[in-house]
Amino acid sequence: MPDREERFRVMLDMVEATVGPKPRVLDLACGTGSITDRLLARFPEATSTGVDLDPALLTIARGHFAGDERVTFVTADLKDPAWTESLPHTSYDAVLTATALHWLHSEPLAALYRQIGTLVPDGGVFMNADHMKDASTPRINAAERAHRHTGMERARAAGALDWAEWWALAAKDPVLAEPTAERFRIYGEHADGDTPSAQWHAEALRAAGFAEARPVWASPSDALVLALK
Repeated sequence: MPDREERFRVMLDMVEATVGPKPRVLDLACGTGSITDRLLARFPEATSTGVDLDPALLTIARGHFAGDERVTFVTADLKDPAWTESLPHTSYDAVLTATALHWLHSEPLAALYRQIGTLVPDGGVFMNADHMKDASTPRINAAERAHRHTGMERARAAGALDWAEWWALAAKDPVLAEPTAERFRIYGEHADGDTPSAQWHAEALRAAGFAEARPVWASPSDALVLALK
């Protein structure tokens, strides 16, 4: 993902622009804490709650942030209607997520957006950077996909690990072996969610109670949609 840092930069720019440099943040489907890591490096007075279900990624996240009182991690399933009850706070200035919610189909994702709408106060912000496909441009989509996969194969030839290889190594690691086995018991190989368009996300977020929503960044395959309460 060659544009990964660019999307994080824009995300944090817009956090500062909307809610300032000392936000209480919910890092949604946080994985290893990539957003939280960049958030705290840029805004040392911010705090973050990371929520995820993946035990292997949460093991990495908890190890990386061990001893940092600004960070809390919660194990919860975002498809569980009661997941918000596990959070340490009832509201967050900003809810942020990246490259994660495409694991959900559109109906549960819209339901999740409605729950997020209850966590963000007036003036608060939600941002989702993820794969967002415009079905009206199939030839552009095919060209982008072919180019992206060529780049991935080039990276693999240069020694980069692919998805399966990374998890195979994690399964052999003395700390990650059991959490990785549990992770595959929960998820299987990979979820088969949806990648609706940025317009769909914006409309779903407005229906969830946000006053404004639109993309604030895009690459040929992905977009960052911002919703302001």
